[in-house]
Amino acid sequence: MSVSNTVDVLLLLCAVFAVAGAEECEVCVGFLERLYQSLVASHKELSTALVEEGLLKACAEATGKENRLCYYLGASSDAAAKVTGEVSRPLSAHVPVQKICQRLQQRDQQICDLRYEQQVLDWSREALSKMRVLDLKRVLASWGEECRACLEKSDLIDLIQEVAPKHNTAQARMHSDEL
Repeated sequence: MSVSNTVDVLLLLCAVFAVAGAEECEVCVGFLERLYQSLVASHKELSTALVEEGLLKACAEATGKENRLCYYLGASSDAAAKVTGEVSRPLSAHVPVQKICQRLQQRDQQICDLRYEQQVLDWSREALSKMRVLDLKRVLASWGEECRACLEKSDLIDLIQEVAPKHNTAQARMHSDEL
């Protein structure tokens, strides 16, 4: 194998590991990046206490997988262990969020095992009927909706189609605000 082929193989391996690293710790990186951006936008200097206060406020409003991340970090009210200092100190020193999440992963692998739920983009009756009932209930729960009178799968589908426009426009606004 020539030197140029070896270099090409090494570059390819580096690219593969970089892509794998970006997908790893998806919830941790996304949540902490939004937290960091909001703190930097509203404050000139970041102190450890300020970052920890922002983390606790963000975790109080977190839901789903981000709420589970807050539990692992000890930033939720029901958490057993508190390791918020592992986030607030490096974040106040402007350490990249990916690096913070890598350090947290060494402490607790569960932090990087969290993944966001895949968003359903097709709200047609055919697409929803292919989903499992549990997944339909999760969609409703993620929106804060509940159907106590739903006995059949078709009842869940009807409710989702009824409330989807309201929640899709809210999600689209939130996504555009993040950009």
